[in-house]
Amino acid sequence: WQRDMSDNREFMKLLKNDLDLFSDNVYCFTPTGEVKNLPAGSTTIDFAYSIHSAVGNRMVGARVNDKLVTIDYEIKNGDRVEIITSQNSKGPSRDWLNVVKSTQAKNKINQWFKNELKEDNIVKGRELLTNYCKTRSVNLPDLLKQDYMNAVMRKYGFRDWDSVLAAIGHGALKEGQIVNKMQDLYDRDHKREMTNEEVLASIAEAGAVSINKPASMKAKSGIVVRGIADLSVRFSKCCSPVPGDEIVGFVTRGRGISIHRTDCVNMMNLPEIERARIIDAEWQAPEDATEKYVAEIDIYANNRNGLLADITKALTERNISILSLNTRVSRQGLATLQTSFEVEGKEELNRVIDKIRSIESVVDIERATG
Repeated sequence: WQRDMSDNREFMKLLKNDLDLFSDNVYCFTPTGEVKNLPAGSTTIDFAYSIHSAVGNRMVGARVNDKLVTIDYEIKNGDRVEIITSQNSKGPSRDWLNVVKSTQAKNKINQWFKNELKEDNIVKGRELLTNYCKTRSVNLPDLLKQDYMNAVMRKYGFRDWDSVLAAIGHGALKEGQIVNKMQDLYDRDHKREMTNEEVLASIAEAGAVSINKPASMKAKSGIVVRGIADLSVRFSKCCSPVPGDEIVGFVTRGRGISIHRTDCVNMMNLPEIERARIIDAEWQAPEDATEKYVAEIDIYANNRNGLLADITKALTERNISILSLNTRVSRQGLATLQTSFEVEGKEELNRVIDKIRSIESVVDIERATG
């Protein structure tokens, strides 16, 4: 009997007498009489995307009740809407995101732009990754092993390597983050012990250097800084260096020298003009053997009951003083735990990391790098 109605609005009036459903939604019709339910305030663009993504992406105009309207026309209850499409359409405009009302339409428009630009971003991301490795004499093919790539994809939530490259290309990820992660995995799998000849040669070389090296300043913090006097030394919080880490100093403006790990993201991404402020620094034997240093790590694990208790137990069993502990869980059930604690140096830190890594459901552990 609906087809016998001369006007869709008459049909809607009959429904309104019994249903109070129109405050948050608007009901309209396709040219074939199919009812569409959209959020109140929806436009013909929302209508187009409710039919199909391809219809919305190729939309060039619309008719409402057999009259041409602008694409930002706000649909009213009972309207019969027809979408005009064209194969020559260049796709949606970013301005549409400010016009559409439904989340579905916004998601489909954003997805179009993401897919449309993905190829360009993949190429750009690959170039950035290659250039980054070249400038640092890193052999990229050594790092592009499937296990290392899978670890990166798992950490950042991507399903394929092209998506990682695209994220680098449009700036969501830094190429330094990816290379550092893969280099850590490579170094873990390619540990090399020095031969006796190499040990003797390194000792002789160290002796020659010690005779000729310039005078150094000894800092209370346990750091030796070459060539700079009368400046205070402090440890950066971005990468939390501990004795045993390779370090550099950065001459700040008015706050002395900040000490960073050499793999700190902030140091690696310094503008060229700021690199002149980097100076050599190294650890010295501490005067106080009980000196403690703050370390910060990120723990990635599949969430389960008792996970937090097991991690804190592993720390307390080693008499580790926990300074902070923050946790969050993704919708996919991946738990990320950020914790800071005190250790005597890198050796103790590595023992702690190995202990936590052995806990059930722990996937990966990383130190904060800025």
